[in-house]
Amino acid sequence: MANQKPLLSKFLSFLLLSLSLSLWDNEPLLMAKEVIPIGVVLDLKSPVGRVAESYMSMALSDFYAVNDNYRTRLSLLTKDSGDDIVDAASAALDLMKNKEVQAIIGPQSSAQARFVIELGRKAQVPIISFSATSPSLSPSQNPFFIRTIHDDSAQVKVIVDIVKAFGWWEIVLIYEDTDYGNGLIPYILDALQEIDTRVSYRSEIHPSSNNTEISEELIKLKANHTRIFLVHMTASLGSKLFALAKNAGMMSEGYAWILTEGLSSLLDPMSSKVMDSMQGVLGIRPYLPPSKQLKDFERKWKRNLTSIRTKSKSITSLNFFGLWAYDTIWALAMAVEKANMVHSSFLKQNINNNNVDLAALGIFEKGSMLRDTILSTTFQGLSGNFHLVKGQLEPSTFELFNVIGKTERIIGYWTRQRGFSKDLNGTSERAYSTSKELKQPIWPGDTTEQPSKLRIGVPVTSGFKEFVKVEWHSPTDDKPRISGFCIDVFHAVQEALPFPLPHEFIPYMNKHRQINGTYDQLLYQIKNQVYDAVVGDTAIVANRSLYVDFTLPYTESGVSMVVLVKDDENKNLWIFLKPLSINLWLTIGAAFIFTGLVIWVLEHRVNTEFRGPPNQQLGLIFWFSFSTLAFAHSKFSSTL
Repeated sequence: MANQKPLLSKFLSFLLLSLSLSLWDNEPLLMAKEVIPIGVVLDLKSPVGRVAESYMSMALSDFYAVNDNYRTRLSLLTKDSGDDIVDAASAALDLMKNKEVQAIIGPQSSAQARFVIELGRKAQVPIISFSATSPSLSPSQNPFFIRTIHDDSAQVKVIVDIVKAFGWWEIVLIYEDTDYGNGLIPYILDALQEIDTRVSYRSEIHPSSNNTEISEELIKLKANHTRIFLVHMTASLGSKLFALAKNAGMMSEGYAWILTEGLSSLLDPMSSKVMDSMQGVLGIRPYLPPSKQLKDFERKWKRNLTSIRTKSKSITSLNFFGLWAYDTIWALAMAVEKANMVHSSFLKQNINNNNVDLAALGIFEKGSMLRDTILSTTFQGLSGNFHLVKGQLEPSTFELFNVIGKTERIIGYWTRQRGFSKDLNGTSERAYSTSKELKQPIWPGDTTEQPSKLRIGVPVTSGFKEFVKVEWHSPTDDKPRISGFCIDVFHAVQEALPFPLPHEFIPYMNKHRQINGTYDQLLYQIKNQVYDAVVGDTAIVANRSLYVDFTLPYTESGVSMVVLVKDDENKNLWIFLKPLSINLWLTIGAAFIFTGLVIWVLEHRVNTEFRGPPNQQLGLIFWFSFSTLAFAHSKFSSTL
């Protein structure tokens, strides 16, 4: 028994030594991970906030499952800001001051981000947003603001090309009266002005507007003859707008609705009732390139649907804002490790017993290093290539979709180099495409007929039918056949245009198929918005120019007469007498004889040339009168 104690003691010493050597060799693997506090400020009651929180949680799990050897670990400290600007600023201030977070993801809206960005600049804490898309928030002007999404101005060229491709010359803007909504409008107005598309009305709707106020605004829009609408607002307000628009009869044939990216990227969390009210609308959103990583994530997401739910319904498909939030976590986790943010801290300022919270805010000593590292981080994320240019993403491809049933049907793609195309495998290098490059959209009212045609009035007259002729093949025909020189000129101009010009000719007539008034009254229908234009033999006069604009005249100015050419079967040598009547010729002959007699009376007494036999004097009278047509008689003039 005594001999076993020294043996056991040696064995324990050997085991302890081996364990020590093993721990020494694997020190990097067993070293404690550095926890990096990251603030998250979101509106957790909104669809975007709920989706983003779930996606970011999955992003953390996926990232460190792949990068288990990283020494750093992100710890997300989430605060619910609601939709209030002050609450968002207060939450960000609390995270910086009391939690000393090294970066803040959010806040969600552009209005909230405007204040939080200033706090980040003061504390040198990067503010990273995947949803604040207002162009008025510029990363180049705010050094600690990073946008892991593109701003709204990136979609302006796509919107303009849609308007241009379908030949719409007039449009109405409906947008949210917030920083998000107002930020895009100046860019849209400038771009539409370049293609000569008129914005006939701008409708601002505040998020706090109730159903009655929105309905009253829709009634005003319905009274306007323009039927093309561009909608730029968030999902919560957009869902109310379209439900009320359907009730107002504005989702029927003859209307067209275009959705900007903010609403197009969040159709899935909407209820089926809202989707039913959006049938036929067109929307644009960034193209999501397929990848194995994205497919794996989608399968995992669907498996977790039983535990992740929204208040309205489960999110059954991928969500763009969620994918941008997911990639934001990956980019930040990479940057934190690369910048070696271990043992980083805040430098407290000398506040001189000042109790103001902002004055007590410290400065993050490695904030600039972390910001620069995030800006230089590149990888292939779920939403595509993550590469920041001037502090934000730059999309290269958009997809155009049409809401049909409960899904969105892709009708084409848009790239800056090629314009529109039905697929992304084409080789065309054109910078602009027409609507022929898109699949046929289904417009509101379940029709393929393009809305908003030019209503062109034409006169119905009995004379000068060579200019405009309106005729019916039978009394039962609904639409007449319209032809003539003016119509041919219009079609020639239409064919020369680089975009389509949908139109319909509407005869200006009464129930008896006769002209319904004067030409002045016809042109005045343009001012009354009955017609968009008039084509016909209308004269350009000053009083009409007060209420309409005329094109340049396409015939020579001046007084002229158009007559039919008629062959004369009795052509002879006396054809030169045709321009004057017989009475006029007799009057001219009598005048000549009278002139000759007067000259004979005056010259007979003093001029020997006017003397002689009577027949000679009579011949001289006639000769002198008719010879004045060819030359002047200077000899006689000097005698007189």
